Amino acid sequence: MIYAMIGLVIGILAGVFAPGYIPKEFATIFSVALMAGLDTVFGGLRAGMEGVFDATIFVSGFICNIILAAFFCYAGSLLNIDFYMVAILVLGMRIFQNLAIIRRLYLKK
Repeated sequence: MIYAMIGLVIGILAGVFAPGYIPKEFATIFSVALMAGLDTVFGGLRAGMEGVFDATIFVSGFICNIILAAFFCYAGSLLNIDFYMVAILVLGMRIFQNLAIIRRLYLKK
């Protein structure tokens, strides 16, 4: 629990003191990386509620998902293909699926 609180404090401080401007060139990459991070967080919450959470898998999945999503968006922009729309659609569906499962698990308690 202490690690979660430390991470929350660091995240809040970074959000308060970091500049809030993202250049237009990086906006699509950032949005997909954010969605990948949220997908991983909700997957971690789901795993925690199911009792199968593993911190190593969570951290490695968080980093790999963000890097892979950003790479696909960057590669799509180089090829002039809108991969970010597909990535946001798929990640959004996964987030809603995880939220539905979390809701069911919470209601069973």
